[in-house]
Amino acid sequence: MKETSLFDSLLEEPQKPSGPVTCLGMTFENDEARRAHFTEELRKKLQDPEFRKIEGFPIGSDEDILNLSDPPYYTACPNPWIADFIAEWEKEKPRMNTNKHESNENNSCEFVSISGSNSYHREPFATDVSEGKNDPIYNAHSYHTKVPHKAIMRYILHYTQPGDIVFDGFCGTGMTGVAAQMCGNREVVMSLGYQVKPDGTILQEEIDEDGKKTWKPFSKIGVRRVILNDLSTAATFISYNYNNPIDPSLFKTETNRILKEVEKKYGWMYETSHKDGRKGKINYVVWSDVFRCPECTNEVVFWDVAVDRENGKIRDEFPCPKCKALLTKRNVERAWETKFDPGTKSSVRHIKQAPVLINYSIGTSRFEKVLDDDDFKNIEKVNSTNIPEWYPVEELPKGDKTGEPTRIGITHSHHFYTASSLAWLSAFREKCLRLDYRYLVPFSMINTISKLYRYNVKKPDYKGQGGGILTGTLYVPSLIRGLSASSSYKRGQSRLGRIFEANSRFKKDFIVSTSSSSGFRAADECLDYVFIDPPFGSNLNYSELSFLWESWLGVKTNVAPEAIENRSQGKGGAEYREIMTKCFCEAYRLLKPGRWMTVEFSNTKASVWNSIQTALTEAGFIVANVSALDKKQGSFNAVTNTTSVKQDLVISAYKPNDGFEERFQKEAQTEEGVWDFVRTHLKYLPVTKQQGVLLLMVPERDPRILFDQMIAFYVRKGYPVPISSQEFQIGLAQRFIERDGMYFLPDQVAEYDRKKMTSGAPQQLSLFVSDEASAIQWLRQLIKEKPQTFSDINPQFMQQLGGWSKNEAQLDLRELLNQNFLCYDGKGDVPEQIHAYLSTNWKELRNLPKDAPALVTKARDRWYVPDPNKAGDLEKLREKALLKEFEEYKEVKKKLKVFRLEAVRAGFKKAWQERDYAVIIAVADKIPNKVLEEDPKLLMWYDQAVTRMGGE
Repeated sequence: MKETSLFDSLLEEPQKPSGPVTCLGMTFENDEARRAHFTEELRKKLQDPEFRKIEGFPIGSDEDILNLSDPPYYTACPNPWIADFIAEWEKEKPRMNTNKHESNENNSCEFVSISGSNSYHREPFATDVSEGKNDPIYNAHSYHTKVPHKAIMRYILHYTQPGDIVFDGFCGTGMTGVAAQMCGNREVVMSLGYQVKPDGTILQEEIDEDGKKTWKPFSKIGVRRVILNDLSTAATFISYNYNNPIDPSLFKTETNRILKEVEKKYGWMYETSHKDGRKGKINYVVWSDVFRCPECTNEVVFWDVAVDRENGKIRDEFPCPKCKALLTKRNVERAWETKFDPGTKSSVRHIKQAPVLINYSIGTSRFEKVLDDDDFKNIEKVNSTNIPEWYPVEELPKGDKTGEPTRIGITHSHHFYTASSLAWLSAFREKCLRLDYRYLVPFSMINTISKLYRYNVKKPDYKGQGGGILTGTLYVPSLIRGLSASSSYKRGQSRLGRIFEANSRFKKDFIVSTSSSSGFRAADECLDYVFIDPPFGSNLNYSELSFLWESWLGVKTNVAPEAIENRSQGKGGAEYREIMTKCFCEAYRLLKPGRWMTVEFSNTKASVWNSIQTALTEAGFIVANVSALDKKQGSFNAVTNTTSVKQDLVISAYKPNDGFEERFQKEAQTEEGVWDFVRTHLKYLPVTKQQGVLLLMVPERDPRILFDQMIAFYVRKGYPVPISSQEFQIGLAQRFIERDGMYFLPDQVAEYDRKKMTSGAPQQLSLFVSDEASAIQWLRQLIKEKPQTFSDINPQFMQQLGGWSKNEAQLDLRELLNQNFLCYDGKGDVPEQIHAYLSTNWKELRNLPKDAPALVTKARDRWYVPDPNKAGDLEKLREKALLKEFEEYKEVKKKLKVFRLEAVRAGFKKAWQERDYAVIIAVADKIPNKVLEEDPKLLMWYDQAVTRMGGE
């Protein structure tokens, strides 16, 4: 193993002639001169101890960081030129926002204004989106998680104008950067189903008042500038190469050269002989675990005894070839072997694996064979070959996912490879000369030609490839599909070539930084839009899963600020929430007032989803819209139950503008502060939501959700809430316009009415009854339009109780009705709600006075939703009962297993108003942590109480 500098051979590197280039106001003879200048500037920065103290600074030597970087556009460390680029881009906005637009020869970069005004207002993006994962750019390189760039383009086009600055703090493979730059490509924009006028105006299809399709302008063609950041060096390396314009012909020439040189040296490692003596090129070799029979200690090759190729399956039980004992994978023991390891220069003990099958090609024909003597001799020759090129010898860190390979003797990075794979990867790296676009192809193979790649047993007539890496793990299977490095390289070359065909039109309207998203060295309020796809709690352990990639890069992730739940790092839900809050606080600081952040998030645990919501609120963002993205069908469905998150969530949150914040400081202690908040918040909510032609309810306009949002805002600001729920309901009805149980501003209701005329009444969202709160909501939805008797309600209610939470005290239906609704007892006039329903549905009851005997008889014993003016006494009685139960919880000395969640919520709210934070913390300690983390209201009160207690 020879360690050499990647720049030893740079003088021999083929260079494409380039003319003068300008970067950050400086002109250079060519791009190499630009890179050389800024590399020396970065070298000076790396000497500064304070620079290395920036949160999330990666682990690596100065030389490794410099070798990987292409400053100032990309640095494998915090990018010190972010502020300079932002200042330059802001200066260029007036030029980009003129009505005259310019484009390159491919018509891909057009800059035009979105309007003649500097005013900015957008509703949250709440339109159906369907973008599959079959785009060649999306599939060019594997990564733990990705969002299709065409889906991101829709958000960027909606929220920004040409020249605006977009930020992605968890950029992954850089799809946000690709999307931002693709917004200047007319052809790609039109592929999204939009129309583009000659002046660059983008039109989207809508339904007009007459129910006819029409095209409405909403955006402009033009590149958006983008700042990409990630904690992972593997992520930022891929991001840089996806976004950096490269001549496709140069990419093809260089990658062909590299393959030719490596094949010349190591091609013999992937050769085998056909039965007629012709040489074949190996496609893959199947390697099998070897076990020992617990009865006779005979070695058992798993492939020989367990694989049923004829039926395409693996047997659960199989006989020992020697003693015939019936075996399973659970009762056999692994066979081990000890060998000298040239990498660590020591003897290592690892599980025994044997090659059992070769798949190879001669011309276009594929064949399979059991290994013959020549094949075994060739493998022995490969294993004894000294590898002179550098390869990483990195010990696996202690982690939640690294225990599996360590358990079978894979303790270092190079142990994940056969000798042939290791030789090819190390040779590829050396022949690349520099870790840039040329290294992207070998880099894409680091996992695929490792021992992580599974062989799937299929029937002989199966035409697919089969196999693959088990997502989100470092699992080494019992049957390994050892792919040929040569054929893998060619496939990667083909896939990645499409990237460079697309991004060759880009104009370097991006920068990439490697650091934590919680500490950016840029001025306040400098970003126009934020799109992020943050970590998913404990779903994926990014740094561990990127271990192999980063070992080959030479610069690794600093895991201290990594936003994950990971036992090995001592991070649970609270630590995850704390880190995400810091990241969102930084995004809030950087974002301009009145602007938007979109958070794409995927997790099936409600506690993680609530952590994200809590972190957003703590940072100061206000959530205006939450939708669930069904990736299979590509449709959005409003989320109403936070404890059943089964799909990707798209959160639209805004930063309030300066005017509102200033007014709130003066009005917070008065009721006017409440109505100023509601008025401002309604402006940011979608007026309508549609799924195809169907009009949907907008949950965020529901009075109860508006009330919760207002409370959350007041609590975060540290003010007592100056209004009760009933007062809020009455005031809402007095100040705003109600339609279908939702509230609107005067200028919004006209648009809603027009949509309703063409699409019909909004569809009610289905509810899942799992606790008292959702049961009340379900009952309200059931009897609001159709008042019913107890005997009518009871059978329907009983059908909803299958998913009741195990910690939630289950209330009797009569108790729920008595505490939340009213029942007409036949005395006095028939209530308006019941009268409206009966007179609409029974002809004989129309036009009768409200005390008519026939009407009274039909109305008697029906339950109905009281109007806000008459609900006050009912609410007070319910609150009294809830607080009485909460007092019991305060006195209980033991943990609470089953309790009334609504009582805890009411008690926490009262304690907050009285500034009795110790009570909130004490009761929170008695309830299961899972319940606390899965309930956004309780989590809000608790986190704020802890913060206040810590500050006193």
